[in-house]
Amino acid sequence: MTSAGTGMTLGGHFTYFITVFLMIAGLFIVIARGNLIKKLVGLGIFQTSVYLLYIAPGKLVGGTAPILSDAFTGYSNPLPHVLILTAIVVGVATLALGLALVVRIREAYGCIEEDEILSMDAEAGHPHQEHQQQ
Repeated sequence: MTSAGTGMTLGGHFTYFITVFLMIAGLFIVIARGNLIKKLVGLGIFQTSVYLLYIAPGKLVGGTAPILSDAFTGYSNPLPHVLILTAIVVGVATLALGLALVVRIREAYGCIEEDEILSMDAEAGHPHQEHQQQ
């Protein structure tokens, strides 16, 4: 295999490399950060990578909308695009719910850092903390 053929293969899979990078970055942010807003941003990045994962193979180069005609031979599949529109709506609703919960947590605890919230719960002696430690 020549280097030109390898370049075409790597170039053809560029969207997959970007998708994997976004997935890893989003997952890292969700796991490594203690700030609840940063966790929601990481979740949004992860969701965007999943959208890209479904949209990328849905477009056929040279394909048209699936309207039957003798002039066209290749058609793009519209199903991934429809599913992603639904996923985007669910993702926005999830993010809105997460932000609303962060606002309520901020009102209740005065902060949005996970470690501080857990230490306040431990100091207050909430029953759910004691149950998790056993």
